[in-house]
Amino acid sequence: MNTTISSNGLPQLPLPTTTTENSAAQASTAAPSASSSATQNGDSVKLTDSARALHEASNAHAPVDTQRVEQIRQQLAAGTYKVDPHAIASRLVSLEGQIGSGK
Repeated sequence: MNTTISSNGLPQLPLPTTTTENSAAQASTAAPSASSSATQNGDSVKLTDSARALHEASNAHAPVDTQRVEQIRQQLAAGTYKVDPHAIASRLVSLEGQIGSGK
């Protein structure tokens, strides 16, 4: 079975090419002491604001309200959890507005 994945109208980004030289530079930047040698070689990395924000978000550890999680778990198990479609729709519209304003 073949499945074709389209870009859905998004621009196609070039795929990174990896050479042994690039692989060695990437592997050496993983070590803290290697960053100075990477700088000496003239290698540099520039992150976009989006990439930086994504990295920060992935490192952020938001506190988890364990009582609320347990309450929802019990409601789901009992079949009494109520979904508010208006609240979901409102948050989706808000999220889309945030994504759209980032362009």
